[in-house]
This record gives sequence, C-alpha cells and structure tokens, in this order.
Amino acid sequence: MSLLFKNVKELVRDIDEFINTVEQGVLVFKEGVINYLNDEKTSFAEKLERINYLEANADKLQRKIDDEFLMHSILPQNISDIENMLDKIDEIIDISKDNLYQFEVEIPYFPEEIVQDYIRLTNTSVEAALHAFPAVRTFFREPLKVKDILTKVFFYEKEADRISRNIKRKLFHEMDELQLSQKIHLRYFALHIETISDKAETLADMLSIMALKINL
Repeated sequence: MSLLFKNVKELVRDIDEFINTVEQGVLVFKEGVINYLNDEKTSFAEKLERINYLEANADKLQRKIDDEFLMHSILPQNISDIENMLDKIDEIIDISKDNLYQFEVEIPYFPEEIVQDYIRLTNTSVEAALHAFPAVRTFFREPLKVKDILTKVFFYEKEADRISRNIKRKLFHEMDELQLSQKIHLRYFALHIETISDKAETLADMLSIMALKINL
C-alpha cells in the first residue's frame, strides 16, 4: 500500500515534480561541468541560467510540499523524518548550483591530459545521485524495495572516491609542470564534483533507516 493516501494525489504529484526538478538540476550540473571542461562557453552559460531556474523551482516545490503535509496531516509520526529527507534532496541541487558557479567564479585551468579524468569523475558522481532519486520515489510507495535500489548509490559513491583519489595522485605525483597552487586549485574542484555523490550517499543512508523504521 502506498504511504501517501489516494485523496492527496496533488501531494504525490508535487513530490514527483520536486524529485524530477532536482534530478534535472543534477543532469544540468553534469552537462555544465563537461561544457566547461570542453571550453564550450556559450553552453556553459546556458547551464548556469538553467540550474538557477531549477534550484529556485525546487525550493518553491519543497515549501508547497511542507504545507501540504501539515494541511492533510499525512504521516504525522514520520513528518520530521520526511521533511529531513526532502531537505537532503534539496541540498543536492543546492550544492550542484553552488559548485557549478565555482567554475564560473574561479575559472580553473584544466590541462588537456587530465580533462577526461574530471569527466569520468563528474559522470560517476552524478550517477550516485541519479540512482538515489528512484529510491525516494519507491520509499513513498513500496518501502520494502528501497534497500535493493540503494545498492547502486553506494557503488557509484565509492567509485567516485576512487577516481577522485587517482586524480589527486596524478596532480601531485605526475604533473610536475603545474605549480603547487594550480595542483591545489584543481584538487578542490575534484572535491566540488565529488560532493554530489557524497550528498547522495547521505540521502541513501537516511532512506535506509527510514525504510527500516516503517517496516518494523
């Protein structure tokens, strides 16, 4: 049985739209980073504008969902956990926007021989988030199935960690042509990108606990 009652279909739609909006934001982040790495300035600027819109829309939807929970007294025993989960989802698009703007503000220089490493890191980090969103949708409908879905979130988060470590080793052990300040700068951008998968892992941990509590 769905956790959300049939008489609150608007709430179900709003939650789906909220998740969809955050998911789109993460995809725009990925495309924006790749645009930057490939020196596609016009496309990168378009992604900044798009992620601004999506982040603002996600905030509006979250406020609307919070109001609807209170209005319909949905799952009052779980409302605090659910609101915290929605906050964790919103953090993913917030950090996606903030991190994409770091590229625009700091204008990091990426040597050609390391660009593909950063693209792999971006794709992998984003995959962790993209696998967390189906688990959230499932939580509201079939919480027993959440645990199996989350397996890929943890896999991609660990893979992002591995790629990030390899980038740092490459920067500090192999790229002697770079100044130390450049290496440190690029290291921080690996951390910025990796943060997406870290946020996804935090959300996955929370979902695991919430699903367990509901199934008890």
